[in-house]
Amino acid sequence: MTPTAASLARLYVGTSGWSYPSWKPGFYPPEAKPAEFLGHYAERLPAVELNTTGYRLPAEEQFERWAAQTPPGFHFAPKLNAFRSTDVGTFEERVRRLGDRLGPVRALIGYARDEGLLSLLLGSIDPELRIAFDFRHGSWEGIETELPPNAVRVDDFAADAPFRYLRLRQPPYEESALRGWAGRLRPLLAEGVEVYVFFKHEEEPSAPRYAERLLELLSAQRRSITS
Repeated sequence: MTPTAASLARLYVGTSGWSYPSWKPGFYPPEAKPAEFLGHYAERLPAVELNTTGYRLPAEEQFERWAAQTPPGFHFAPKLNAFRSTDVGTFEERVRRLGDRLGPVRALIGYARDEGLLSLLLGSIDPELRIAFDFRHGSWEGIETELPPNAVRVDDFAADAPFRYLRLRQPPYEESALRGWAGRLRPLLAEGVEVYVFFKHEEEPSAPRYAERLLELLSAQRRSITS
């Protein structure tokens, strides 16, 4: 199966964060200031993980400023840390300030399995909001079959939800590895699944290069089919 132009519009590839001065000059222009990094990033990649929200929830105005620095179609994936977040309602209210730039929320859960707490969390969030659960304790194994339609488990290819959330955490990614990932993503995109892929941040700007190359590999096949 080959992804079409419409299906590639549902492909969101990026990195875990963007505010890294060490990415100059390999990814950002040498003269770029930190306040300009997001704008430059969004010119080249369609999505980013917003990790700062898992440690300290910024003011509403900050989310609005981030949204204003990105073009239509760009998506943020904010992090919800179940250890730290005591007010899910406030979290949701703030991240919704991103407007149509809001992608799935990655909910990090590091404690042992507690389905009561999971039900409480799900019941506290608007079911229209997509959630990617990042379970870090082995006792959660198999819970993906019990998740509602608006939720997936991170890195679960076989989810029933209309989106997938993948985190590639084992660099380096050689050309053969990226081609392999492109091959795994094509069937999902052809089926109309919305796909989010985020590469691990490193001091060198290798993560955004991997992301750009993965996008190129999928776009190149579409161009060869339609030309």
